[in-house]
Amino acid sequence: MTTREMKVTERYLHLPVKNGAPLRRMRFLVEGSVEREFDIELAEGAPDFWVFSDLSAFEGKWLRVEAEGLPDGSDALAALRQAPSVPDADTIYRERYRPQFHFSPRRGWNNDPNGLVYHRGEYHLFFQHNPYGREWGNMHWGHAVSRDLVHWEELPVALYPRRYGDWVYSGSAVVDTRNTAGFQRGLEDTLVAIYTSTGRGECIAYSTDRGRSFTEYPGNPVVRHRGRDPKVIWYAPGKHWVMAVYDEQGEGDALSKGIAFYTSPDLKVWKFASRVEGYYECPELFELPVDGNPENTRWVLHAADGDYTIGHFDGQRFVAESGKHRFYHSDCFYASQTFNNIPCEDGRRIQIAWARAGHPEMPFNQMMGFPVELTLRTTEEGIRLFAWPVREIETLYRARHAWDHLTIPEGSLSLDGVSGELLDLSLELDPGSSTAAGASVHGVPVTYDCVKRELSCLRWSAPLSPVNGRLRIRVLVDRLSLELYANDGRVYLPVCAVIPEGSQGVELFTRGGTAVATRVEIHELRSAWEPA
Repeated sequence: MTTREMKVTERYLHLPVKNGAPLRRMRFLVEGSVEREFDIELAEGAPDFWVFSDLSAFEGKWLRVEAEGLPDGSDALAALRQAPSVPDADTIYRERYRPQFHFSPRRGWNNDPNGLVYHRGEYHLFFQHNPYGREWGNMHWGHAVSRDLVHWEELPVALYPRRYGDWVYSGSAVVDTRNTAGFQRGLEDTLVAIYTSTGRGECIAYSTDRGRSFTEYPGNPVVRHRGRDPKVIWYAPGKHWVMAVYDEQGEGDALSKGIAFYTSPDLKVWKFASRVEGYYECPELFELPVDGNPENTRWVLHAADGDYTIGHFDGQRFVAESGKHRFYHSDCFYASQTFNNIPCEDGRRIQIAWARAGHPEMPFNQMMGFPVELTLRTTEEGIRLFAWPVREIETLYRARHAWDHLTIPEGSLSLDGVSGELLDLSLELDPGSSTAAGASVHGVPVTYDCVKRELSCLRWSAPLSPVNGRLRIRVLVDRLSLELYANDGRVYLPVCAVIPEGSQGVELFTRGGTAVATRVEIHELRSAWEPA
């Protein structure tokens, strides 16, 4: 065991990381108590990057750092340094492969979005987070807030593991406006996080300061079962809370994976209500009007893979009407969640997914998908879920380019003047006599196959048919992704792709004949990390 002691005089402790180095168990002890314990690829010599730990809770106290398994003569702990700011604070968000309008953490790994909730003017995004390295592990709840779903501020870690091995897995958050749990202090509504403790079960923690700090409920766990990832909502007709949680029963070939429903009057005492089979991880449950009609609603149930079922829910049991239906068609989506507590005057159902995009040269890994608004609409196949980028993307609009009725000869047609790296492209296309048509965006083809009736990007494709002889395709372009929406969101195809450095512009193309772009509109975007 190698140790080092220091008095905490600055907010952050910087720790050097070397990708691929042996994982070392590290502990922080304050006044003899283990406060943090985690695994880290601790660098010997020059690090690939630095991570950080917020020590503000221990200001003025003596900190003992322990690391297991370091070789004799190691100077790894000597390299640790305190600082008033995070590493490379002046260059974060300017890195070459940093997404510019998708959220990603300053350092470390992120995956599932957790606890999406709107409260007092802020959208809260909690997320599965390893603060100490680029790979999955050491699961905490990271935390960021935004006032417009585009510009995010990363806050300190919201939920730390209670002890090593008892990790903080996925979950949700609610605003307890009725103070059903009795946690409220003063006039501030309580924010309650519901999460899986891997060592105990489903647990809750509460915040009376708008999510800036959390207190664990001493009666945890509130639900014990084989499963994880609780999504909690308020069911107004029954005046109770509902928990939809991934649940396993049986063993081996008889293993059943599904979603269990529990109900509670106060978030603390829960009663099993029902269960449905055939779902895996990160359940989601919400109600939407059909075609915007509040008198005609359906409930949507899905799990991490996004395939959804439409049906009815009475506060205890879900009854399927149709599904499962495919929601997205790619590799750049998993474990999505929608926001609780969106104000009635807004009324949108807003979703964020884990986008599964990263780059090995960066000190962070993975990002969130761009927020989308979900709607239920009637189609020739029945009621289906549509996805569309939230309107707040317009806050990033910089330069605009537009064309009408462009004939695209067989081959390609360059759209002059488009030089931006980040784009929001809308294309209305009459395929005409072509066998394939589309747009090449920075050299990445977005193709409609007129014979197969498929929209594709790289190796991913989705079925798509013209409406009144035309296709409407929208593409959001960031440094690590292209997100495709077709026919007003009927098709959603988010694709992970490293966009080549330097703008290569936009070209329209056809094969096997001519086509007409009846309307093209392109907005170049500024970075969300730039000052407004």
